[in-house]
Amino acid sequence: MLPESPLTTIESRLRYLLPAEMYVSMWGNPSVDIMLEVHKHLRTLQRIVHDYTSKQIDITKLKPGDVKTEWQHGTMMFTDLAGFTKLMEANASKGEEGAENLLKHLTKYFSSMISIISVSGGELVEFTGDALLAVFSKTERNDDTARAVRAGLRMQRAMKEFAEIETPSGIVNLQMRIGIHSGRFLTADIGTPRRMEHVLLGKDVQQAKLAESNGKNERVNLSGKAYEQVKKLFRFEDGNEGYHLVIDDLTHEQLGEYELTPLRRRMASNIVIEKDKNTVLKQIISLLDDIEPIASFIPDPILSLLVESAADRRIPPDFPEPTIMFIQFVGLPESADRALPGEERKLALSFSRAFSLINAAVEARGGVLKKVTYHLSGSDIVVYFGVPNAHTNNEMRAAAAAIAIREIVKNIKAPTIGTIQSEVYCQIGINVGPAFVAEIGEPRGRREYNVLGDTVNTAARLMNYAGKNQIIISEKVKDAIESKYEVNSLGEVSLKGKKKAMNLFELIETKTKK
Repeated sequence: MLPESPLTTIESRLRYLLPAEMYVSMWGNPSVDIMLEVHKHLRTLQRIVHDYTSKQIDITKLKPGDVKTEWQHGTMMFTDLAGFTKLMEANASKGEEGAENLLKHLTKYFSSMISIISVSGGELVEFTGDALLAVFSKTERNDDTARAVRAGLRMQRAMKEFAEIETPSGIVNLQMRIGIHSGRFLTADIGTPRRMEHVLLGKDVQQAKLAESNGKNERVNLSGKAYEQVKKLFRFEDGNEGYHLVIDDLTHEQLGEYELTPLRRRMASNIVIEKDKNTVLKQIISLLDDIEPIASFIPDPILSLLVESAADRRIPPDFPEPTIMFIQFVGLPESADRALPGEERKLALSFSRAFSLINAAVEARGGVLKKVTYHLSGSDIVVYFGVPNAHTNNEMRAAAAAIAIREIVKNIKAPTIGTIQSEVYCQIGINVGPAFVAEIGEPRGRREYNVLGDTVNTAARLMNYAGKNQIIISEKVKDAIESKYEVNSLGEVSLKGKKKAMNLFELIETKTKK
C-alpha cells in the first residue's frame, strides 16, 4: 500500500486552484519538487487574486459567507471614456493582431489612470466596462475632496497621450469625463462562501455617477457638495444646474507633487527555505488560507481561467460575440440611507440572499454573474453568456436565466428599513453581438477580466428602457429564441446614445407545448 501523499490531505482545497496537469502530477506520492511547483503556482495565484479584487475588502477580517457592512466617508470619483467603441471597431477586423493592438492602447490608458489615482491617495474600487470608480477616503487632514480634484486634473492632463491614436481605419481620439462627489456610502460583503461580492450602497454613490454624466469631456465636474469642500482651493465655472467644472489653470508647481507612494496589500511571506515535505505542506496550507477567502469574490469560470493562465500571468484578448444581460435590481440597494442604526445588517442580509439566488440562476444556465455595480436607482447586475465559457445557445440560456431571475425578484419580500418597506422589482435587458474581451487594467497590478464594446452598452440601455419586471431584448436575441419563447414587438425605439432607432422586443415567457 502506497503511503498517503501529504497533498492528499488538502486535495479538496487544491482541486479548483491548480492547473489540470499540475493537479494530475500531484497524485501518487509526489516528490518535494512537485510540491514546490504547487507552492510556486499558488504564490503566483495569490498575487493575481489580490490584484483582481478591491483593496476595500478587509482581508484581515474576511470570512467567506460572512455578511459585513461598514459606513465609510470620503470622496468618490467616477470616470467614463469616450471614443472606445470607435477604437474597438477600428481594430476588430484585424483579428488577433487587432485585439493585441487594442489591448496595448487600453493597457497604457488604464495603467496611467490607475497609477495617478493611487499616488494621489485614492483607491480604485471597480471597473465597469471602460469606466472607473475610485474612492478617496476621509482622513484626519480632511483633504479627500482636494486629493480627488488634483487626481482628476492630473488624469485629464495625462489624456493628451491618447488624443490621436493611429488605427487601421484612421485617427481615433479618446476623451474622458470625470465626476466627483463627497459623502458617505455603505460597503457590504454579501453572498455565500462559494461566491461573494463587495458592493457600495447609498445615494451618494449615485451622486458620483450623476456628476460624471452631467460633466463634459476633458473636464473635472464637481457636485455641489464636493464644490463646497474645495471652492477656496480651485477656480471653477458653472456647469449644468448645481454642478461646477474645475478650471485647470494651475502650474505644475501649484498642482503639486503626488500625495502618496502606492501601497500594495501585505501578504504573508511564503518563501521556502527548507526542501522538506512537511515544511512545504505548511507553506501551501498558509497560501490556501489566504487565497480562498479572496478568491470567493471572483466568479468560478473567471477564477478557472486565472488558474490555468497563472504561469503566463496573461489572458489573451479576443473579439467574441457574447450575450450580455444587465439586470437593474431596485428596492433594496437604495434603502441604505434610510437604515436606522443596526438595520444595515438586516438590509445586507436581504440583499445577500437576493444576490445569491440570482447568481445560482445564472450559474445553473452556464452564465457568469460578473459584478454588482451602482446605478441611479438600485444596483446593476452584469451577466455574461459565452465568455469565458463558450456555448452554442447563449441567447437561449440568457432568456431562461432572465425569466428565472424575474420570478426570484417577484418573490423577494423586502425588510422594513427605517419605517418603509420598499417595493422590489427588476428591469432586464439582453443583447448579443461583437465585443472585446481581455484583462483590463495594469498588467502586474489592479486589473479585471472584462467585456467591453457597444454590445455591452446597448444591453445596459435596453435595461434602462425596460419597465418594472420587464425583459427587453434586441432583434438578434429575438431571432435566436423565438422558437421557444413568447415575445412581443415594441416597434422601433430610439435609445440614448444610438444614432439609429432599434427594433425592440419584450420577452414574455416560455412557449407552452401544445
